[in-house]
Amino acid sequence: MTPTQTVPSPARPTVPPLVLQTETRTAKQTARGTASRFTRPRCTCAALALVVLASCGTIPAADNTSPVQTSTQSSLFDLFENNDDPNVTLEVNRYLWNATQEVLGFLPLERADPFTGLLVYGYGTPPGGRQAYRATVQIRDPALDARSLNLALATRGGPASADTTRAVEDAIMTRARQLRIADGRL
Repeated sequence: MTPTQTVPSPARPTVPPLVLQTETRTAKQTARGTASRFTRPRCTCAALALVVLASCGTIPAADNTSPVQTSTQSSLFDLFENNDDPNVTLEVNRYLWNATQEVLGFLPLERADPFTGLLVYGYGTPPGGRQAYRATVQIRDPALDARSLNLALATRGGPASADTTRAVEDAIMTRARQLRIADGRL
């Protein structure tokens, strides 16, 4: 080869126009996102394929237990069964409930909830008294016990004295015991 001869350049392979267009884009055009129109169909197809594949199977349960079958049929005899959960059922001692209503009968009853054992009374004056009282009573346990009874007694000037509150609690407990004894005789 002589120094004046040039080496022939290899023939340029033919490239499809779509690939040629993507190769000739400038960095500025790529940054603007104009090249994404050539890759968008691929992304759409890939996303569609993932959705189809994800919906084909199910995730197996961690344990192989079957759900509990419960009967929805009931009869008249179901009323007499004691199927209640003791942790959920709220019970109130009926003797304390009735004794509270008898002892505090001079007060107007504003609200009563037998499920939670709450009795709320408004202001009233006891027979032969001058001071107006209001009371809130909560019966927290089905036992006929002083710990089951919670009494809050107040006057228009603030809380009632501890002696007055204790006297009303004693009157309620005494009447509840009387009702229980009377019920035992029947």
